Amino acid sequence: MLDDTFAALADPTRRAILARLRSGEATVTELARPFNMSQPAISKHLRVLERAGLVSRGRDAQRRPCRLQAGPLKAATDWLEGYSRFWEDRYQNLDELLDKLKDEEANDG
Repeated sequence: MLDDTFAALADPTRRAILARLRSGEATVTELARPFNMSQPAISKHLRVLERAGLVSRGRDAQRRPCRLQAGPLKAATDWLEGYSRFWEDRYQNLDELLDKLKDEEANDG
């Protein structure tokens, strides 16, 4: 599932679609409007987002609105947080080393 999420997020058009859906549901026509591409092209992007579980489509009379499904984004964020902690630890170690070097330099001078 995480692979599907990152694969879907790799494309800037799909990221823009998700950003638009953050503000509420939209039809394919509404989603296609800001892009210089056809509705079938947007539909292909939506299928990738659906397979990743990031978008669902409902039925509202004649409309089939698309909705953001943020669950997979939470899983991706949780995975990335582990690397954030890794880098925080590295920066902390670097800060400690720099402080030690400053102290040694002050004592030598």
